[in-house]
Amino acid sequence: MKLKEVFEKSVQFFKDKKFETARLDAELLISHALKIERIQLYIRYDQPLKEDEISACREVVRRRGQGEPVAYIIGEKGFFGEIYKVGAGVLIPRPETEIIVEEAIAFLKKASVENPRVLDLGAGTGCIGFSILKNTVDTSLVSVEKSNEAFVYLEQNKQNLALQDRTQTVLSAVEELPVAELGKFDVIASNPPYIAENDPNVEENVRKFEPSSALFAKDEGLALIKSWFALTQTLLKPHGIILFEIGSTQGESAKTMAELTKAFSEVQIIKDLSGLDRTLKCVR
Repeated sequence: MKLKEVFEKSVQFFKDKKFETARLDAELLISHALKIERIQLYIRYDQPLKEDEISACREVVRRRGQGEPVAYIIGEKGFFGEIYKVGAGVLIPRPETEIIVEEAIAFLKKASVENPRVLDLGAGTGCIGFSILKNTVDTSLVSVEKSNEAFVYLEQNKQNLALQDRTQTVLSAVEELPVAELGKFDVIASNPPYIAENDPNVEENVRKFEPSSALFAKDEGLALIKSWFALTQTLLKPHGIILFEIGSTQGESAKTMAELTKAFSEVQIIKDLSGLDRTLKCVR
């Protein structure tokens, strides 16, 4: 069987499954199975495949057909220009989370903070904090993650991105942090679990494959936003910034929560590219 036959059958299979990115999924998975670059799929289009290569392609297509995310199958996901290792047990980085990174970088550059300190709560892969470090100078980071499975990827990505000297990783629940020992931070960022446990709009495969502890929270998804936000009040420096990702229906509640503290000169809800509430921004 030639490569083009395997590839086109995979694309059609994914289309039949109603996958929105059928061709891209096939490109990523088949190139991963064959251990080649995506461009090589088309350069080698008419090349016959060996039986073990066909088997490898069938396996990744089978896994995707069952709904497993492409990122878990190939073991990585791009975010803000870098590649992050991912796998079962850690939340897959999403494009909308890049809003936090953009806002943090813009704030640090505009404020001209000397040796800024960043705190990333519920860090997962580390994509928020590490992206900020990669795009600023003399910044240090404390990344907090409670899941043992996710912490493995946090450590791996820290090593792969050569950020060991600028990052302290902490295996802990946010609520159990030794606050007095952490010091103060110029930027506190987080993508906390914010989906209501009974939310009917959650994709079936997200609920099936990604860690529920990184997705769902009580109180209509607001429980951890509230408790983590309360913790940040003692950790934020004067003129510092807090950036939390929120759900698309949580903007009004989150903004009210922040304004009631009377601790900020600016409270703003930033919308994503779809025009939905996505990020709570608070400047002290």
